Amino acid sequence: MKINKNFWLMLLMAGWAMMSSTAAQASVRDTIDINWGWQFHRGDIKGISLPSGNIQNHSLLDEAMQGCEVVNLPHDFQLYQPWVAPGADERANSKDAANNVKSRLSARGFKEMGIGWYRYELTPQKEWKGRRVMLDFGGMMLVGDVYVNGQHVAATDYGYLGFDIDVSQLLRYGEKNEIAVRTDTRAANNSRWYTGGGLFRDVRLIITNDQLYFPRHPLYITTRNNREVNIRAEIVNRQKKQKGENHGAMPIEVKILDMTGRVVAQQKTDMPFNAKWRDREYELPAITLEGAQLWSCDRPYLYTAEVTLYDKEGRVADKTREHFGMRTIELSPQHGLLLNGKKVLLKGYANHHTLGALGAAAYPRAIEQQILTMKRFGFNHIRTSHNPYSEDLLRQCDQYGILVVDELYDKWNSQFTGGRGDFLSLWQKNIPEWVKRDRNHPSVVLWSLGNELQHRADMPFNDWGVTLYRLMRQLLHRYDHTRLTTVAMHPRYRNIDTDSLPADLAVATEVNSYNYRYMYFPGDMKRYPEKIFYQSEASTEAMGPNFFEMNLDKVMGLAYWGAVDYLGESLGWPLKGWNKGVFDMTMLPKPDAYFVKSMFSDEPLVHIAIIEKAGTDTQWNGINVATQRLSENWNRNQGEQLSLYTYTNVDEVELLLNGRSLGVKKNDADPKLRNRIRWDAVPYEPGTLVAVARKAGKVVARHQLTTTGEAVALKLKPETTDWHTDGKDLMMVRVTAVDRKGRRVLSAHDLLHIEVKGEADIVAVGNGDMASSELPVGDKQLAAHASRSLYKGSACIYLRARRQAGKVELKVKSGNLSAGSIGGKTKCVKMNESLNQ
Repeated sequence: MKINKNFWLMLLMAGWAMMSSTAAQASVRDTIDINWGWQFHRGDIKGISLPSGNIQNHSLLDEAMQGCEVVNLPHDFQLYQPWVAPGADERANSKDAANNVKSRLSARGFKEMGIGWYRYELTPQKEWKGRRVMLDFGGMMLVGDVYVNGQHVAATDYGYLGFDIDVSQLLRYGEKNEIAVRTDTRAANNSRWYTGGGLFRDVRLIITNDQLYFPRHPLYITTRNNREVNIRAEIVNRQKKQKGENHGAMPIEVKILDMTGRVVAQQKTDMPFNAKWRDREYELPAITLEGAQLWSCDRPYLYTAEVTLYDKEGRVADKTREHFGMRTIELSPQHGLLLNGKKVLLKGYANHHTLGALGAAAYPRAIEQQILTMKRFGFNHIRTSHNPYSEDLLRQCDQYGILVVDELYDKWNSQFTGGRGDFLSLWQKNIPEWVKRDRNHPSVVLWSLGNELQHRADMPFNDWGVTLYRLMRQLLHRYDHTRLTTVAMHPRYRNIDTDSLPADLAVATEVNSYNYRYMYFPGDMKRYPEKIFYQSEASTEAMGPNFFEMNLDKVMGLAYWGAVDYLGESLGWPLKGWNKGVFDMTMLPKPDAYFVKSMFSDEPLVHIAIIEKAGTDTQWNGINVATQRLSENWNRNQGEQLSLYTYTNVDEVELLLNGRSLGVKKNDADPKLRNRIRWDAVPYEPGTLVAVARKAGKVVARHQLTTTGEAVALKLKPETTDWHTDGKDLMMVRVTAVDRKGRRVLSAHDLLHIEVKGEADIVAVGNGDMASSELPVGDKQLAAHASRSLYKGSACIYLRARRQAGKVELKVKSGNLSAGSIGGKTKCVKMNESLNQ
């Protein structure tokens, strides 16, 4: 593809205007996103990292750029690749049950592995010369290398963590510079799940003073007794020593701001200055906040610490800000988790980092949609399995009161940590970056160092990981002493021939985390009364018993594995990924999501779920994952006899068919039956099936299924209410096929034709059908047109705002259905819904 030179000129001019505007308002620390206008080339190619200033490079570079397209970050290049069906000779690897290899690419989402090159042209301001310029990457999949003006300057062997590079001496100020990045998804067996590929998080420039400044993740904020704030600040001092000068004062000022931005505490301290000290961590005097507001799940109150560094002449040298929460966490065998002295049960889920039809691209708005949806269903916890998620997820967990078990690795070996670097050297670099990045988030309550480790006896030191865990824990506590550590064990047994005793590593950890093996909690609690227990993965197939059968007063809680469907880890073609969640990939709840809500929420609830197919014995990682197939479909064959559940958290449910009572059933106290009432031989007849729930004889909830007519129209509904013109914000629009009474028609699977006009682009379209061979996007990241089929009468369109405010019009058509449309503006305003019928 030939690149239009005028198009690139416009991109460069836009970039220059953005940077000029920023430079005009330059502060002591400038942070500039450079997420727009990257040139992307799929596949490895020579010449793309070469600087263009050399005449000999022109031909190689021109040839390399012919296959490029323009992309904006975050970007997952694997998402746009075609599906690769397994060959006839591909079979499940029964010798490696832990890796769940159903065929060569089943774990990685049936996408080929490969390399993606990114190239960015940067013209740094002349005024930046003499300052410190850092190039900051939030992450890259799966490993990567960075070149500046043709020179290799940095690499990452574990792309889930970010890093920065000092490029101050490499840049030509006032001239064009080239940044090139090579990303590599490695071999298919270098991950057990779909990782995505490329620059899937933000890339930024950070510009500071070059003599006295805060380095990466400089603050460590802890609180004591819910009133005292302690801050340790890491400072780099490059100030030159004057003649005869040795000691002096270096002022540091701290301001604490409340959620309204009001300063509620302030102090300025003279720290001792010594010209011999170059890199030092300073313990600042404690600050007392009288009557402090506490951070909790119900009221996640956040403060901001603003720390300003002055040079020895009293001028502002650098400034940094960090949110934190005033809260206490205590883990104990008696209560599990106490937050601010009160028992809190972790009611959560463990998933991979991907975001449905968006793949691995870390969009904050999509993360927010997932968090808010899960919170509405009673979830208060996320386990970041099995790698650090983006910082945006942790910020939103802080904002919305979600408790996090923050996990660093899957298995402790080079194969599953990028496949390029030696693991024994890798963890020593990763732990400081991970902990310093995440330690100030009040949402983080526990560090997890790994997952499902004792499948291998030949880990370093040949002791099933005990020594390695202790070394990693020691290093971690150097950077954070306020939280305990764990690893997630599966299976938890010591000997493959007997599971009567836990493995040595399970006992060595500060918290015993078992995947699925909750049934061993009672016995292990008696053997090890000093231990704390957490069900780090719980099966959705065993939902109900694996919650109610735990001693909820003593355990920390649980995280349901794969509660949201995701790409990769397919149980077999044509499924493109995991489909055992209680939410589909567009965050639409399946019927059994209401079963979870009945357990996790005190809100009175009842919900009908029709059993379409009973579960069988499908093994995954030694666990039966063959969940029943459920629906809410009340369009059946006359006389059909049905079995169904009514999920409820109150005393009893009455079932009525077209006003006729089919009986009343009590909610059973048995943990295996609780909150899930089964009804058999329910006759079908057109009309309405209603479940009425009563507590102490009073109606407190109801749910109904209704026979719908044919689909006649498309209804469009935005799932958020405001839209920012930051060039990255998303608007998710739900498309539903409805009958004449506006009811969703589950049988509608029509092909949608989607068009957007104005200041937005289509970045993805999802429908929740894991067996579909349609791509969630076209062959490019940004588009004005797309097509995708409805699935069970629904689909979700993801629109990305541009960086200029303006009107947006979305139209969706499908055959004989009346088209749906919505219009709005990308300027923090509500999108008004309109329906053309």
